[in-house]
Amino acid sequence: MDDDRVREVRDRFARSAFHRRSGMRLERVEPGEVDVALEVLPEHLNLVGVLHGGVIATVADTATGLAFRTVLRPGTSHLTSQLSVTFLAPGREGTVRARGRVVKAGSRFGYAEADVVDDRERLLARAFATFTVLAERPGEAPPTPEGDAQ
Repeated sequence: MDDDRVREVRDRFARSAFHRRSGMRLERVEPGEVDVALEVLPEHLNLVGVLHGGVIATVADTATGLAFRTVLRPGTSHLTSQLSVTFLAPGREGTVRARGRVVKAGSRFGYAEADVVDDRERLLARAFATFTVLAERPGEAPPTPEGDAQ
């Protein structure tokens, strides 16, 4: 089962227009763990010249959500019900990575965390997310190339 979910996460991410257009890369996928990277460009910086907090939150949300998806039982899906991000240091141009890991995977609820680090492994932010586990709707199709894949 874990291998099927890992493969599904890779496939969904590859087809996701959102992730492709945002510039995110899926670097590592294992059961309960996902690493997502983003090359920080000038358009990712805020008005004071540091990595925008919304970008950090998006990368962290992606890493936690995909990590959680890898451990879901067949016939289930999930939604993020809460995301909390604590910003610890300013990000600059270069590569940032969000390392998502599942802490609790229940049948109705889940919890995952992510550390967002820069090229030098400096901790920029720590995030946690909670998830609601849902029954997959019959006929629920994977996203199309124009859809979103979390």
